[in-house]
Amino acid sequence: MIADIRQEFNAAFTLEKYQHLLADMAGQLGEAVDFRVAESPFFVPDILRDRLLTACEDIAATIGTPDYYKLSERAIPAHQRVPGDDARPTMLVADFAVCMDEKGEPMPQLIEMQGFPSLFAYQILLAEAYKKHFDTPAVFDAYLNGYNSTTFGQLLREMILGTYPAENVILLEIEPEKQKTRADFSATQQLCGIVPVCLSKIIREKRKLYYLLNGEKTPIHRIYNRVIFDELEQRTDLKLSFSMLEEVDVEWVCHPNWFFRMSKYSMPFFKSPFIPETHFVHQLSSLPVDLENWVLKPLYSFAGMGVNVHVTPEDITALEDPSHYILQKKVQYAPVLAAPQAAVKVEIRMMMFWPTHREKPEVVTNLCRLSRGELIGVRYNKDFDWVGGSSAFFRQSTV
Repeated sequence: MIADIRQEFNAAFTLEKYQHLLADMAGQLGEAVDFRVAESPFFVPDILRDRLLTACEDIAATIGTPDYYKLSERAIPAHQRVPGDDARPTMLVADFAVCMDEKGEPMPQLIEMQGFPSLFAYQILLAEAYKKHFDTPAVFDAYLNGYNSTTFGQLLREMILGTYPAENVILLEIEPEKQKTRADFSATQQLCGIVPVCLSKIIREKRKLYYLLNGEKTPIHRIYNRVIFDELEQRTDLKLSFSMLEEVDVEWVCHPNWFFRMSKYSMPFFKSPFIPETHFVHQLSSLPVDLENWVLKPLYSFAGMGVNVHVTPEDITALEDPSHYILQKKVQYAPVLAAPQAAVKVEIRMMMFWPTHREKPEVVTNLCRLSRGELIGVRYNKDFDWVGGSSAFFRQSTV
């Protein structure tokens, strides 16, 4: 979108440089990244940066109120409620489609919220790899609000470890060694010293939790949670000593209940020019007359599963439980990144942290996804190049 920078980057791009970037990432992580890494970062014009920050302020103004905490109680399924809830999400992310407004200027539109950790540590490595292997402008970087790779790494360590030694903090997942996001687990372990542990390996003794560290039973005082309940419910083969639903003496980063509180469920509560109109289906007195301009989304799914972009009145009538769905106004992703073969659509995940000493969340860094398919996501971008996981680079001198 910044024409001169994009032209210079594309002119200097070579497949050899890209292969060196991938090899460098694999060397740091101990294996190749198990999802596609895009050939380029996305250079963000100042107007889009400022609008993204304003949009995040609008979100913070809603979720930071006691009213929202009460309203979001209904988001948590009774059979998945975890004891010891926190009053705020430790970490949260907001996914924005990059669209264009009526003046032809870039306009972010919120697609989804998550009160759940993302690929925070991995994004540090990726941003640094882009800067190392390509000629990116020195005044552009992946961070906001005065942060850089060093200070963000320090903040991430503090948020994950709290007051505990690394051996008493774990990253919790289901078979972490098989997850496509395991690159982030390796990066997190390198940054914080914590070990990824499968839920099935947790040892519970009354209210105490333990895991085996180098063969020695070690107390767990704090959990950096990456378990998604939707996946957990499908894994009936797992033999668990700890189900996550029991009262135990442990701290959570983030607390699992915020996975539901800050999710698709939160969308109807936001009012902002950067957030598409959204309704709970069961609260609609009548369907929109332009239903073709809306998307039907299930509340309790992830990775785009169950999303209906060609919704009909019959689809609505057939819903078993309309209270588990939202209708969201469609947004039009704009092909804003000029790639060699075809222009690419962009989605930017703004990554926010909410330390206990701050009154509201603060945007720190981002994750970017590039797409040439109908939707953002791996399954819609097979066999394309210049797509996949990336990083948005913002001008630093005026932030």
